[in-house]
Amino acid sequence: MFEETKYNNKMLKTYEVFQQELGSLRTGRANANMLDIVKVDVYGQKMPINQLASITTPEPRTINIQVWDLSNVSLIDSAIKKSELGLNPQIDGQLIRLPVPDLSEERRIEMKKIIKSMGEKCKVSIRNIRREANDDLKKLLKEKEISEDDLKKNEKIIQVYTDDKIKIIDERVTNKENEIMTI
Repeated sequence: MFEETKYNNKMLKTYEVFQQELGSLRTGRANANMLDIVKVDVYGQKMPINQLASITTPEPRTINIQVWDLSNVSLIDSAIKKSELGLNPQIDGQLIRLPVPDLSEERRIEMKKIIKSMGEKCKVSIRNIRREANDDLKKLLKEKEISEDDLKKNEKIIQVYTDDKIKIIDERVTNKENEIMTI
């Protein structure tokens, strides 16, 4: 039997990953999600900063990282410096302050390209899930488990899911681009 919800859930998961990636982009405004992509090599494994410290944004241009274990401060500091975020940590005991500088015009244009690319990758993944669903439907038709009418009906349902997700992705890309370009 064919379960279209299985493919809708796959599409939703793909979109959630896309959302996380977008959230980690630096927009000139302090955002704790920016640090999601930074992994710290501690206790013999790579861990996200939010598992080693409390992250707050007390001001629009500052991120504070209150590190729980003093021995991890230098590890977090070096992980942030090595990341592609372009942030310069300031250490004050167990507190790390991250001033978030304004984005230059060149960097904003570069970010727009990155956002578009992320959106395209997500849309390709959504379309691949649609193709997988349609292939499964054709296989079921060939094995005479569904009728020609069921095939057409389910293909339309999958196409609606695909169109909805792609529309949401396009809207999200446009919103993020506008956010990046606003000074």
